[in-house]
Amino acid sequence: MENADSCRRAAVEAIADVEPPQLHDYIEATLERASMVPGTLTLESAAMMGSERPVVGPDCEQSLDADSATDGGRERSADRTPDGVVTHAAGVQLIYEGLRLTRSLARDEPWTATDASAGDGDLAILAADILVARGFYLLARTDAANKAVRTVQSFGRDQTRRTDLATADGDLDPTVSDLDANLERDVLELAALTGAVAVGETPSPRLLAIVDSLADAVGTSFPPVEDSLANLEPSAREQSLEDHTTDRATSATDP
Repeated sequence: MENADSCRRAAVEAIADVEPPQLHDYIEATLERASMVPGTLTLESAAMMGSERPVVGPDCEQSLDADSATDGGRERSADRTPDGVVTHAAGVQLIYEGLRLTRSLARDEPWTATDASAGDGDLAILAADILVARGFYLLARTDAANKAVRTVQSFGRDQTRRTDLATADGDLDPTVSDLDANLERDVLELAALTGAVAVGETPSPRLLAIVDSLADAVGTSFPPVEDSLANLEPSAREQSLEDHTTDRATSATDP
């Protein structure tokens, strides 16, 4: 899908200045392997909640240099351009990848190994921190920033509880899988809100129902975009702004 490719390119551009090269290559490889469901859903949410015009196309990619990302004089309306939506979608994707990587390290700590994988763990934890930080950087001046903060806070609480639920023999309580899946659900909600507020709207009941359905299906990992969102893009293009402005469900500033 074109939107998935746009999200991946924007996410990779956002970490282009990471050093040293070994760390940059590790993060880039992580993004190249990643499912772009969070970022793509952000774009599709903007399309659904906005007008019938396409939100992103082949000529709408954002150059993520520091000046364009932090221009204090830019009007908020500029963030609602197609370029801005791609940037925000990349932010959602980066936050998810960082938290997902953190969760995988918590499940299987590489530092307990005696081989070279311990060194990979050091790279991974640095990469996770950078991914989350860059994601916040791209969402910092949006109305979805508070939701991004709550997503990370919720993840931290869930991981703490996950540790507490471990039994003495190392097994995990059956509810742990539900705790882990909260990350994917929260990120899908973040994606929907980020896309909606990018066009000056809030998620409609229909969009929230789509999020619930996706979250129930994906569990603790996202499949390729074509397997998860293949049927969403056409329906999103059929939506018009008038279809959703009369029945809003979630304010961008709600907790």
